[in-house]
Amino acid sequence: MYKYFSFLIFFLTVIIISSCKTDFNPNAEYKDITVVYGILNQSDTNTFIKINKAFLGNQNAYVMASDEFLSSYGTDLQVKLEELTGNDVSKVFNFDTCTVFTKDPGVFYAPKQVVYKCKTLNQLQESKTYKLTIKNIKTGKIISAQTHLVGSFKIDVPAAYQTTIDFTLTGKTKLQWYTANGGRKYQVDMRINYFESLNDTSHYVSKYVDVNLGFVNSTTLESGTPLQLEFPSVTYYQALKSNLIWSTQAHQIFRKPGMIEFFFNVAGDDLSTYIDLNGPSNSIVQVRPEFTNISNGIGIFSARYNNSVDKPRRVVLSSKSIDILKSETYSMLGF
Repeated sequence: MYKYFSFLIFFLTVIIISSCKTDFNPNAEYKDITVVYGILNQSDTNTFIKINKAFLGNQNAYVMASDEFLSSYGTDLQVKLEELTGNDVSKVFNFDTCTVFTKDPGVFYAPKQVVYKCKTLNQLQESKTYKLTIKNIKTGKIISAQTHLVGSFKIDVPAAYQTTIDFTLTGKTKLQWYTANGGRKYQVDMRINYFESLNDTSHYVSKYVDVNLGFVNSTTLESGTPLQLEFPSVTYYQALKSNLIWSTQAHQIFRKPGMIEFFFNVAGDDLSTYIDLNGPSNSIVQVRPEFTNISNGIGIFSARYNNSVDKPRRVVLSSKSIDILKSETYSMLGF
C-alpha cells in the first residue's frame, strides 16, 4: 500500500516530548504525561496507535530517551476505539500490543517499538465519529480524543477514462480534483514506473521513482469544491535523470517506460495543523505554538485518506513523450 504523509508522516513516530530537556529540574515532582500518535484511515488493513510517556530523571535526556522502560507503559494500558452514532456507541474496537522492529535509528529507542494494533479494514465508516480511549489500569488515568474520518473524493484530471499523458519540455501539467469531506491538506505524488535490464533485453525488472508534486490546502472541510495543482511537465524527465544510473557505452542499461500513477493523500484538519506546526521553519524564531487534541495527554489523533487502494490514476506516456524520452537529450537513460 502506498503511504505518505511523509506527511509523514507520519507513521508510528513520536516527536512530542517537551519535558525531555537536559536543563530540567531533577527535583521537580513527577507527572505522568501520556504522548499519543494515532491516524485513522479507512483504507488501511490495521490501525496502529503509538503511545509513550514523557519522562523525568537525573540523567542526560538523550541517554534516557534510548531506554525503552522509561518511555513505554508496558502492559499498563487498555486501548479502545468507539464508533459513535450521535452520542451512542455503535461499535467497539479493542487494541492489542504489537512489537514492530522497523523503527529507524534516532533519539528514541530503536529498532524495536511497542504499538497498539487493531484490524479495521472495511469497518470504519465515513459518516461516523470515532473516540479513542486509553485507560491506565494502574493509576486509573483516562486519556481520550475524537476525530471524524476524511471522506473519499472525485478526481477529474487525469480522468478515469484517460489512458495516456503528454509531458512536454516547456509546458505544465494540471491535475484537478474535488475536496473530500473533512479533508484540509492534499499531498500529490507521481510514481514513475519503468522496467530495467542491466545485461540484455531478455529479462527486465520492474522499478519506480516517486516524485512529490506538492501540497494544496483547502479553505473548506466540505466535499465538492474543485482544487488543482500544476507542475512543470519536464519534471517527469528531470526525475528520471536525477534518480537513475546513467547508461554508458562501457556499462549499458536497457529501460522501458511503464505506467505513471498519481496518488492523492489527504490529511484531516487537526493533522494538517499538526504538520504545519511541526514542519521545517523558515523563521529564525524557532519557538512554535504547541498543538495537541488529546484530552489528559499530548499528541495527535486525527484522520487521513489516500486513493492508492480505491482509485489510483494510471496512465501511460504518449508517443510524443516517448520520443522525447528516447531523444539525444535523455539518451543517457537508456530508454
